[in-house]
Amino acid sequence: MLDRDSPTARSGNSLIHEDDGELTLHFNLPTIQSRMLKAEPERLVLDYTRTMMGFLLLQPKPQRIVMVGLGGGSLAKYCWRKLPDCDFIAIELSAEVIALRDKFKIPPDGPRFRILCGDGADYMRDDNAPADVLLIDGFEPDGQPARLCSTAFYDDCFDKLNVGGVLVVNLCADDTGYGSYIGRIGDSFAGKCLVVDAEDGDNKIVFAQKGNTFPPGLNELAERLRILEAVHAVDLDKTAQGMLQQAKKTSLGAEGRQEEKMTGSVAI
Repeated sequence: MLDRDSPTARSGNSLIHEDDGELTLHFNLPTIQSRMLKAEPERLVLDYTRTMMGFLLLQPKPQRIVMVGLGGGSLAKYCWRKLPDCDFIAIELSAEVIALRDKFKIPPDGPRFRILCGDGADYMRDDNAPADVLLIDGFEPDGQPARLCSTAFYDDCFDKLNVGGVLVVNLCADDTGYGSYIGRIGDSFAGKCLVVDAEDGDNKIVFAQKGNTFPPGLNELAERLRILEAVHAVDLDKTAQGMLQQAKKTSLGAEGRQEEKMTGSVAI
């Protein structure tokens, strides 16, 4: 049971800390899983959550979003408030984390908002309803579960998305396996993926899209940004810049490899 009279309380493997108008959730110290301002519970405080909302630049009007990993519900609350026409489902493995939903001001279940207790990998494999956006932000105390960064999981994500759908994966920059995870996502999505660093540098956000020209060109991205910024004050301009920079690097890298191949052929 939470000790609500102390600034720090523990529930299972989760640690809640209250201080100076903020509520934070930890699986282990000092890593922060979620941060909430008590006066603005739906504000996206952590950089990586704002970067993940960059899916709107690729899929501006999603009808169904599925998220794996709830934490303090920052993304869930934001999508519930700012995307009123969208159906949102969060899959969370830990019943202890779900039990904190009232403390973190997460809305109750309703017709367009639900939180399910279960394994995200099983749900992605077994649930037949397609989605427009998949948000993968599932972590255990020791890091990202192996089942959420396997080739089979990313293949299941691809199969679950509608054409034009977007996969967004939060990866820790200090995870020695993140390069392999990015490679697997690229394989599952036919190379249509790129990585944007969150502003604080601790997280790498992978965006992948099914079936569309990826990423959008400069003019299309600028027009989407102009429309979205009127509603979403979540640094979408920074994410758009990151997408364009990474797309340019990827293009230059591919051109360089092709040039090396051609040069080598001529030399032979």
